[in-house]
Amino acid sequence: MTLKQIKNKPVVKFITNRYVIILSIFFVWMVFFDENSWVNHNEFDREINKLKSESDYYQSQIDSDKVFINNHNDREELEKFAREQYKMKKETEDIYIIEYDTIPEK
Repeated sequence: MTLKQIKNKPVVKFITNRYVIILSIFFVWMVFFDENSWVNHNEFDREINKLKSESDYYQSQIDSDKVFINNHNDREELEKFAREQYKMKKETEDIYIIEYDTIPEK
């Protein structure tokens, strides 16, 4: 086959058409290189999904904390919780924290 025969094939004519070349360059530019490219949109969508899941997690934590606060409206229960979780004390009390050494596994 000669070069002239190859040029006369319909597929080659279509591919070498200037409008097809310009449209393909435009398409590649828009998908990969443009500021609003498909690649950037995918990254932004992933980030949005991550932030939504974090928001859902924190909202569930807020809801569980509200339930906890509503269930512990007694002063003695709140003092007990503060002592156990945050090592708080009254002015007249002393706190001793006992830490146990762990034995490393072999």
